Amino acid sequence: MSRYRAPTPAASKYITPEGAKRLRDELHDLWHTERPRVTAAVAEAAAQGDRSENAEYTYGKKRLHEIDRRVRFLRKRLEGMTIVDIESAHGRRDPQRIHFGAWIQLEQSGAAARWYRLVGPDEFDMASEYISMDSPLGRGLLGKRQGDEITVALPGGSQSYTVVATRYQLKRPGCS
Repeated sequence: MSRYRAPTPAASKYITPEGAKRLRDELHDLWHTERPRVTAAVAEAAAQGDRSENAEYTYGKKRLHEIDRRVRFLRKRLEGMTIVDIESAHGRRDPQRIHFGAWIQLEQSGAAARWYRLVGPDEFDMASEYISMDSPLGRGLLGKRQGDEITVALPGGSQSYTVVATRYQLKRPGCS
């Protein structure tokens, strides 16, 4: 059996200003706060002598490796990002169609309509109502209009949704 794994497809490089700020803040915190703290702890543990049996040293080095890996990922990811300002892009797009950053009210058969926001793959975890544009539902929604019905193949079976409304604003419609 081979250990080869096919490379994962590249994620979309679009992000909202809020998502970009969150990634930059995480990078800043890791590089300027977390890493110096862990580096000092590793240096202190190394000064105690035998490193082969020193758990603080071993785990500190592992944590430094995790921090460095995440820092490399964030720097590389932020380097090629396209920050899409929803409010300034709104005038250039058809407001009836679903584009990146839109709030979409979806109705599923037998359930109440709910609002969702179409965002990039780096920020869909910011809120439970965020949907990644790379997900099956996100790809199905792009370019649709109010009243369109889409069917999405999911692991648990196909689901049908109806687009009830589309809004382009920063906060979820109905929130003040």
